[in-house]
Amino acid sequence: MQSIDELRVGIDKIDDQVLSLLNQRMEFVKKIGELKQSSGTAIYRPERERAILSRLLNAKDNKLSKEAIEAIYLEIFAVSRNLEMPQKVAFLGPIGTYTHQAAESRFGAMSNYIPLATIEAVFKELNNGEAKYGVVPTENNTEGAVGITLDCLGKYENVKIVAEIYMDIHHSFVSISDSLKDIKKIYSHPQGYNQCRKFLDDHGLSDVPFIPTKSTAEAALLASKDSASAAICSKIAAHINNVPIMFDTIEDNLANRTRFFVLSDFKNARSEHNKTSILAKTDHRPGALVELLSMFRNEGINITKLESRPIKQKDFKTVFYIDFEGHIDDENVKRILELANKNHHEIHWLGSYINQQG
Repeated sequence: MQSIDELRVGIDKIDDQVLSLLNQRMEFVKKIGELKQSSGTAIYRPERERAILSRLLNAKDNKLSKEAIEAIYLEIFAVSRNLEMPQKVAFLGPIGTYTHQAAESRFGAMSNYIPLATIEAVFKELNNGEAKYGVVPTENNTEGAVGITLDCLGKYENVKIVAEIYMDIHHSFVSISDSLKDIKKIYSHPQGYNQCRKFLDDHGLSDVPFIPTKSTAEAALLASKDSASAAICSKIAAHINNVPIMFDTIEDNLANRTRFFVLSDFKNARSEHNKTSILAKTDHRPGALVELLSMFRNEGINITKLESRPIKQKDFKTVFYIDFEGHIDDENVKRILELANKNHHEIHWLGSYINQQG
């Protein structure tokens, strides 16, 4: 039987080979980056990254899980993109929020992150060219749609959806105190606090004063300075502020998920399993919405989301946010857009991107 030292020698040799191969990969990445910059092609190509992952996940004799392969290669992709061109990513801050966590899952540790106070500030940053990418929440499966995100998609026409991220939202109970008995206050964003009511009841914490904060990241920061307090926050916020996790995954709904949009200024190429988002303003007459939806049915296109948003004018009029399966350049989608235009429906294309649930 080999000793631990002998096995470690084998690991060292493989690490040398892995690094050598990564260096070779980055040489190709650098050349591709030069070609992209000379032709004005977008650096971030979600459809290409998805194709690579699909090929690797279907390889024979994989010893790694799907999650492990994705985690490794998403970081490799992020490093590669930064080599092609340094990445500036705006997101709904502050540092340590779930949006920050979602952004890092796609853009890695090397990117330059710009935390902003509001969702609209992220759109403005992209619209003004101060950042190439933005990450914002768009809906939660328990709280519903994030209205300001949908409104900004209609307001900032140069900002497009280029990818979506679905992330499980897990709350942690963190404190620098050693005992629950010493905790005299609990910091959290109201939404996070309300999603953990059963945990608080089960541990006799419901009567402990709740101090609402602007974000769970701020809650972790405050708890890091107060030994008689705790916070309900994300793992990343606890890690950044060096606050020990007393209890993990404390939310009432273990299926709590949030959908995020990755925003930029380019159009994705067609690929398999696309999704498209639009804003539709129907003609003001009876049956207009039914008529528009029937166009999708007649072309065999599945609508995955329909959300009404008020047009903020004097009259009580609405615009409809629609997600559907397909790409804006698909022939059946083109036929719908042409017919909609003939019937006086206004369609605003928001982006076509890889359907992460497809």
